[in-house]
Amino acid sequence: MFKRLNKGSMKMGAALMAGVFMASQPAHATTTTSANNFGSIASNITTSVSQVPGLLSAIAYLFGVLIGVLGIMKIKDHVENPGQTPLKDGAIRLAVGGGLFSLPIIYEAMKMTVQPSTAGTVESALLSQVKFGIK
Repeated sequence: MFKRLNKGSMKMGAALMAGVFMASQPAHATTTTSANNFGSIASNITTSVSQVPGLLSAIAYLFGVLIGVLGIMKIKDHVENPGQTPLKDGAIRLAVGGGLFSLPIIYEAMKMTVQPSTAGTVESALLSQVKFGIK
């Protein structure tokens, strides 16, 4: 399945993911004051990046289920024709699908072990204002 990917489909996939990331947040600042300093830019980046773990969790669940179903289909192929399809192909796909499906849960457990005081939120460093020596 993955051997059939060519440069065109890889470019299309990269463009799709870039579109998903760009469409998740508005391109303009949502504050009433439109200060173009480093603090407002850092604040916008922090706000935009805060939704990436949810997107990655959804992608991990989706691909985990997809690869798990492909593993079941490979095991079915092995049952129908054991000489043509080895059992390890289906077992590997099931293991990878299970790993991808459990990845968000493992990430959450790891995050709560490192930062037990926060209630599921990622804290970022606050930057009030940066001034450069421009005269």
